[in-house]
Amino acid sequence: MNFNLEEAIEVLERTPQTLALFLTGLSDSWITANEGEGTWNIVEVIDHLIDGEKVNWVPRLEIILQEGESKPFPSFDRYAHLNEKSGKSITEKLDEFKTIRAENIIKMKKLIDSNLHYELTGMHPAFGQVKVRELLSTWVVHDLTHISQIVRVMAERYRVDVGPWKEYLGILKIDDEKD
Repeated sequence: MNFNLEEAIEVLERTPQTLALFLTGLSDSWITANEGEGTWNIVEVIDHLIDGEKVNWVPRLEIILQEGESKPFPSFDRYAHLNEKSGKSITEKLDEFKTIRAENIIKMKKLIDSNLHYELTGMHPAFGQVKVRELLSTWVVHDLTHISQIVRVMAERYRVDVGPWKEYLGILKIDDEKD
C-alpha cells in the first residue's frame, strides 16, 4: 500500500492553490463550459468540492473515530451543490474552498495522531465497512479526479478548433475511446 498521510496532505494542501492559480481571471466562457447535457461546468465542480469539504471528508472521519461501525455515515448527495445558487464569483468560491480546506486539514491533523488510526473502520451507506486510510486516500484521488475533469472540460471547448492535431492530443482522445 502507498498511503502516507504526509504525502496525502501535500496534495490536499495544494489543490485549492492549484485551482486558484489556474482558474482565477479566466473568461466566463472557460468556467461555464461543460461537456454536454448533464455534465458540470467548472463553477459547479468548485461548488461540489466546497460541499464535500463541509459535509463529507472530515465529518465522516469524525464518525469513524467516535462511533466506529456503530453509526453509518449519512448519505452524501453528490448533486446537492446544483440546487444552491450563491451568487458568488469564481474567485470568492475558490477563496471559500481554500479556507474550508485549510480548516479541514488542521482538524484532520488533530484527529489523526498515529498510524494506528488508519485501519479503524466505519460504515459507508453503500460500500459497507471502510477504513480511515481508504477515506483519506479517496479524498486525495477525488481532488485529482476533479482537477482532471476541469482540464478535460476546458480542452473540450477547443475540440473542433484544433483540427487535425486532435490526433496528437490525448485529452481529446479520451472521449473518442468511449464511443
